[in-house]
Amino acid sequence: MKVTGLTFIRNAVKHDYPVVEAIKSILPLCDEFIVALGRSEDETEALINNIGSSKIKLLHTEWNELLREGGAVLADETNKALDAVSPDTNWCFYIQGDEVMHEQYIDTVKAAMLKYKDDKQVEGLLFKYRHFYGSYAYEGNSRKWYRHEIRVVRNDKLIRSYKDAQGFRKRNEKLQVKEIDAYIYHYGWVKNPKYQVLKAKSFSRYWHNDEWIKGHALTFEMFDYSEIDSLKIFEGTAPEVMKERISKQDWKFEFDISKQKLTLSNKISMLIEKWTGKRIGEYKNYKKI
Repeated sequence: MKVTGLTFIRNAVKHDYPVVEAIKSILPLCDEFIVALGRSEDETEALINNIGSSKIKLLHTEWNELLREGGAVLADETNKALDAVSPDTNWCFYIQGDEVMHEQYIDTVKAAMLKYKDDKQVEGLLFKYRHFYGSYAYEGNSRKWYRHEIRVVRNDKLIRSYKDAQGFRKRNEKLQVKEIDAYIYHYGWVKNPKYQVLKAKSFSRYWHNDEWIKGHALTFEMFDYSEIDSLKIFEGTAPEVMKERISKQDWKFEFDISKQKLTLSNKISMLIEKWTGKRIGEYKNYKKI
């Protein structure tokens, strides 16, 4: 069995992405790793090279500035990495620059890859998610956070990244997937508030046109993490690759978890989910088999 890891990244230093931790977290499972490296204004290339792994292959890319809305450029960059995967690869393990897999799940993922390697009906593996917010001590627990996403797909050139690169489709059809008992830790909303607002200002141009940006210009210099509906305390352990970064946290964020800012309908939906495990109206860009 051959596994290829892949990601895309640009300006990782400028926007404080834990992309090194992301790559290292799944590198033990990979025989090669494709990094679609967009032309950056910082030392992102040196950051990747300093990982020092012969598995890593840099694919220098230019982001298509015409793909301005809906985050389509992110899917385009993901597809460039997919197209660079070796033909003899069985599975592609995709991870974004703000995601990390805990080392405790390496054996689980490997076992699932081996189990379904020759079962062509299985087009991908579905992971569970933890979304951290404000600091490494809190995780989101409201309906605004997606619970699952595909992160391992079969090496099939008909499989393409979908919309803003959150999932995949084949011939625009949802993939048939097996859910596995493994989590991806999402840290996109955990960074110094000055970096968070810089990221928001920079990335708005990849979701909206010029007219929208002009009318919604962000004028503040620090991101306000307090405007969140509901959080809970994270009670697990951090991935080993994240511990150094966590130790260097240079901002404070505290949240009173007893004071939720939820509508009545959301409170009812969350109670139903807690009792049944089912989320009413949940968007699912996949078909479980």
